[in-house]
Amino acid sequence: MTKGKINLDHAPRIHKKFLPLLAGIVWGIASTAVLSIGIPSMVENWTMPWLCILIAAVIFFLFFKFVFYRLYKKHMKRIDAFEKDKICAFAFFDVRGYIIMACMITFGIVLRSLNVLPHVYLGVLYTGLGFAMVSAVIGFLSTFIRRQIQERKTQAN
Repeated sequence: MTKGKINLDHAPRIHKKFLPLLAGIVWGIASTAVLSIGIPSMVENWTMPWLCILIAAVIFFLFFKFVFYRLYKKHMKRIDAFEKDKICAFAFFDVRGYIIMACMITFGIVLRSLNVLPHVYLGVLYTGLGFAMVSAVIGFLSTFIRRQIQERKTQAN
């Protein structure tokens, strides 16, 4: 093993065409967890529903445009660049992607446990963030489905 390389010889391998599906499932689980905290916290504590929804929509747009859409594009480009057909099942993210996900989880847990923000604010933040994460899910899953349809059409001809 060369310096700086991670040995993945014994890691589970799947065909790279399934990596967008796996990424969509992982982001789906994460977004469900975030939304299951965000929506109830926002709804149970809101006094101005339209303002909460508007702010959540702004948060969604910002995280979608500057984080999750870019993340989706970056990781699809990485997946498409793999030369081998069978690759590590965890390769839908790079190391940086896993570090970012771990930091987001840690930050969310710390933010909730310190009680520095009222629940309605956390709910609005988590709701906007959760729906932005769903946009990545939609991107990964729609890419997988579209490619499966194309593959079947190609095989039929």
